[in-house]
Amino acid sequence: MTYCEAYEKLAKYGQTHLLKYYDELNEEERRALLDQIGETDFSVVRVGKSDEVRGVITPIPCTELDEIDAHREEYLEAGLEEIRAGKVAAVLLAGGMGTRLGSDGPKGVYNIGVTHEVYIFERLIRNLMDVTDMAGNFVHLFIMTSDKNHEATVNFLSEKNFFGYDGSFVHFFRQEMAPAADYSGKVYLEEKWKLSTSPNGNGCWYSSMAKGGMLDIVKNEGIEWLNVFAVDNVLQRIADPVFVGATKLANCVVGAKVIKKAAPDERVGVICLEDGHPSVVEYYELTDEMMNAKNDDGKPAYNFGVILNYLFHVPELSEIVDKKMPLHVVEKKIPCLDEAGEHFKPEKPNGYKYETLILDMIHLLDTCLVFEVERKREFAPIKNPTGIDSVESARELLKLNGVEL
Repeated sequence: MTYCEAYEKLAKYGQTHLLKYYDELNEEERRALLDQIGETDFSVVRVGKSDEVRGVITPIPCTELDEIDAHREEYLEAGLEEIRAGKVAAVLLAGGMGTRLGSDGPKGVYNIGVTHEVYIFERLIRNLMDVTDMAGNFVHLFIMTSDKNHEATVNFLSEKNFFGYDGSFVHFFRQEMAPAADYSGKVYLEEKWKLSTSPNGNGCWYSSMAKGGMLDIVKNEGIEWLNVFAVDNVLQRIADPVFVGATKLANCVVGAKVIKKAAPDERVGVICLEDGHPSVVEYYELTDEMMNAKNDDGKPAYNFGVILNYLFHVPELSEIVDKKMPLHVVEKKIPCLDEAGEHFKPEKPNGYKYETLILDMIHLLDTCLVFEVERKREFAPIKNPTGIDSVESARELLKLNGVEL
């Protein structure tokens, strides 16, 4: 992209200030800035947080633990059949950093060990290998990184020899980025030659796979199911054959692992129906009416929280990939250059980031198996250093499950 082309594009969106320091840059920096402007979608920038209007919310049936136990062997065999046929792959969403844990590195490289090193990535891969050892073959593992952590993630896992996993089955792709802006909609500069950007949310994982050439592997290998999971839950079961088999036998196009909520106001998204389609209501959207609602059996009607472990059927994903995803405007602290061109690290929110969410993909699909898992066996999220959902609480749960730290 030339300077004139960049200026014309920026003028269309009221962002010409991004060329403010152009004359000060060397040739390499100028090229980097112009290339980034050319790649950036400025149409996502919004002024003010959007008010999202929800449809009619109703409860969704859940396949609970007792029912799963009653059919476990049937589900297990059906799932193992899919895995052994090479039809199941895993997608690890690992674009985030360990900032909240006090780390400057990717979240997955954080060491949670006590007497020896135990990394988040290591625990996830070991969990996956429990399944591949049972099935007798590896499954393809796609790892989504971001511009901020790609090199560090690839180097770390390569140096660790993927913790025993066959590296020929591991594939990396980058998450797409979105610009970050101030409250008036002006995109920030992170450097004089670099826009301030952030990962565009977990809802674009499939389009990012497509952009990264990963769907060629999916097609060529005959993969029909993609198990998508987040980096921070070190107990979750990945490519779980019981989950795969149950979803397939239920003729559902997506499966969602859920836990029974510990309290009505627990900070987890609640799975439900919205206008008859599967959907997720985030914890901060829950009304008192929903938290207190009861079903016909007198039990809480919205009692199952998602843990960001989903199983998607590829043919239906291909049908929705081009559909416009809702954009969520999130208020954040954004490091940037101040008016004098000096680096500024805010102590409170100073603008907006723009994200899509995987829960909106679920709402675009027609059928969802809600699959309960035992929280003390499959739910140990690491979001904070101490307290609830922390390194401390995850360590205790890992020890409970026989993991030596």
